Amino acid sequence: MKSAYEIAMEKLNATSGPVKTLSDEQKERVAGIDKSYDAKIAETKLTFDDKLAAAPPEEQPDTQQQLASELARLEEKREKEKEDVWNEADA
Repeated sequence: MKSAYEIAMEKLNATSGPVKTLSDEQKERVAGIDKSYDAKIAETKLTFDDKLAAAPPEEQPDTQQQLASELARLEEKREKEKEDVWNEADA
């Protein structure tokens, strides 16, 4: 008799193909990417906190928008790099 997990995995495989897995080296690379981008994001926030504190009130919304844009750009780069590692798992 199959467990609910086994049945669910069979259904998942039937609809989306087999589940991808990463090697230990690839898992370490993904973790390294996350760690690197976490540091970049923290550094960016600190830099913009200083800019925001020094900016006159009328410039603060622009500075906050710049921060949001930069954080979005970093997140996109992070996800792209991680996606590249995942795509290597397919090859």
